[in-house]
Amino acid sequence: MTVFLTTFGLIGAAEMGDKTQLLTLALAARLPLGAVLGGVVLATLLNHALAVAVGGSALLILPASVLRAAAGLSFIGFGLWTLRGDRLVGNEERRIGPPLVTVAVSFFLAEMGDKTQLATAVLAAQATSFLPVWLGSVLGMVCADGLAVVVGYLLGRRLPERPLKIGAAALFLLFGILLLGARTAKGIP
Repeated sequence: MTVFLTTFGLIGAAEMGDKTQLLTLALAARLPLGAVLGGVVLATLLNHALAVAVGGSALLILPASVLRAAAGLSFIGFGLWTLRGDRLVGNEERRIGPPLVTVAVSFFLAEMGDKTQLATAVLAAQATSFLPVWLGSVLGMVCADGLAVVVGYLLGRRLPERPLKIGAAALFLLFGILLLGARTAKGIP
């Protein structure tokens, strides 16, 4: 349960103000809400299953101490990336078919290599059970992007980015420092 809650909280916070959340917000201002939320759910289920598979396979190749150090440094990097911010560029919002397909494909492609996908892979590499990581990351993304759907529909404009970015960055930096500290506390070189 701890892995699920940690993943849910971290990924949900990281998605706040992220490029894919901005994309969701923009799409929700123009497309049917069910299609936007359904597309986000489908894309996240697939994208984060891929992230968990990649992160989980790392356990077969690398020692846990190397993964823990890489995870700590990755989270610090994600925190800095979050502070730098993401921008939604015009070509990420093109229509490519029915609204559900448009949202699912756009969101899936925008999420590839994004910090939330990479963080999910890192969390999976640290976990002994992958299902809680996958479910936590999907639910965290869907909750954060569900907020964007509602706000996009009701207001048709963006959430205040700066406080969201700072909060998400602080979480990433905290987790990174804690992972590096755990590595040192256990006397792992």
